[in-house]
Amino acid sequence: MEDAIQLLVDAVSVGAQYALLALGIALLFGIMNLINFAYGELLMIGGYALVVLAGMWAPLMVLVSIAIVVVAALLMDRIAFKPVRRADATTLLVTSFALSYLLQNVAIMIFGSLPETTGAGSGLARSIDIAGVVVSRLDLVLIAVAGALIVALVLIVKRTALGIQMRAAAEDFEMARLIGVNADRIIAVGFAMSGLLAGVAGYFLVAQTGSVSPTFGVSAVLIAFIATIVGGLGSLRGAVLAGFALGFITIAFQELLPAGLVPYRDAFVFAVVLLTLVLRPQGLIPQTARAARV
Repeated sequence: MEDAIQLLVDAVSVGAQYALLALGIALLFGIMNLINFAYGELLMIGGYALVVLAGMWAPLMVLVSIAIVVVAALLMDRIAFKPVRRADATTLLVTSFALSYLLQNVAIMIFGSLPETTGAGSGLARSIDIAGVVVSRLDLVLIAVAGALIVALVLIVKRTALGIQMRAAAEDFEMARLIGVNADRIIAVGFAMSGLLAGVAGYFLVAQTGSVSPTFGVSAVLIAFIATIVGGLGSLRGAVLAGFALGFITIAFQELLPAGLVPYRDAFVFAVVLLTLVLRPQGLIPQTARAARV
């Protein structure tokens, strides 16, 4: 029983992190039909912000680093994506790739190509024993914060005027504009929310690894993209469900595979992803509306 509870906690922790990453991708796709591959560089910016701010009071350091990522996301929209907003999806995709490589090389010029170490999150490194189950404080905080952010995002989207406008834009952007929805404002809010999620997810990634590099966010954005596709492009519920599902599958293979096959865990995970897409190519919770964004 203790082993099962330990496995469950680990799976929920990994799934919560994947869900946060996937939400940031799905949110922008739902609003403006953009798969932002530069999302990983938002994680990187947050990581380097934690390195630069080392020595600051920990809670303030985290808040400032998240604020920096939110500002970076807004600048990303204003400088890179707004000029090509009326272009087709392919142009937006290429723009996101170009921006990703540009930011990676800027990071190399400033910080070098070698990883920078940081003690951010070291205060959460201790584990606590709950009825015989050893749980990391970092995992507990991650689960609590991810859960709070997911619930807050759902409430904003479902219960507020801003959320109604975002849902209207996701259904049919052109019609939403005709009835008075401010397109620039909605897209800016979407980027700000995406930046907030990236800032939080980046902090937990740094706390887990203890280092940051120019390619820090590459593998994370790959996981986010996969979860978004499996969940159903543009579906926030699907992104959350797929994120947790990937987390559970990853931990299950980690624990249940024979020792000789554990190094090939990711291959088994991607095999499950491939099988899921073959059986359900539209995703777990598909977004039915796919009107043109402008």
